[in-house]
Amino acid sequence: MSKYVFPAPEVVAAPIKGEDGLFPIGRIFCVGRNYEAHAKEMGVVVDREAPFYFTKASSTYIPSGAKVAYPPGTSNYHYEMELVAAIGKPAFRVSKEKALECVFGYACGLDMTRRDLQLAAREQRRPWDLGKDFEESAVLSEIVPADAIGHPTKGAIELRVNGEVKQSSDLSLLIHDVAAVIAHLSQFYHLQPGDLIYTGTPEGVGPVVAGDRIEGLVAGIGSVALTITPAE
Repeated sequence: MSKYVFPAPEVVAAPIKGEDGLFPIGRIFCVGRNYEAHAKEMGVVVDREAPFYFTKASSTYIPSGAKVAYPPGTSNYHYEMELVAAIGKPAFRVSKEKALECVFGYACGLDMTRRDLQLAAREQRRPWDLGKDFEESAVLSEIVPADAIGHPTKGAIELRVNGEVKQSSDLSLLIHDVAAVIAHLSQFYHLQPGDLIYTGTPEGVGPVVAGDRIEGLVAGIGSVALTITPAE
């Protein structure tokens, strides 16, 4: 007999390119306003001193290629294309010079956002949970091991909606790069294998509606896709 009062949830895990094994997802950390042009389009001044974060539950994970229903409670549902770093070794109070040793690999991600709810919370100086941490909002491609591709510091990051380019930038424009983010975040958390870090989105974010097809890419890593279906 199980000791649980209801069935325990299954482990949330993402595919790994070229491997049969899966990457079990722990926590999902997201870096806010990590491209200057995006901060400007959101009407805020970029902070170069230190990154800041919000989180998503691992249960928000949805694989690339999925179809998701337009989410409840919003009329302004946005895409945000991002480079994602997958942690493969424990990291606590690591230096920037040692930080990349903790990275298992990289992926393409979509930080889907209920923008109207996020902005309402921001205006009231409240947490962004309703706007960011909701079902099927952390879209992720297969993870590409760093052993195969190294640690990208430049290259195109792009997103299209129905074939039209909406976001087009370069990883070199990240304000806080992957090593800096890991070094900073590890001052506050014991990062563990399975943690994901969505590193921020460039300018060009915008709304999607039912029927739209989102396709994004990060040069040297791969692509991610999502189709929006009508609200349930």
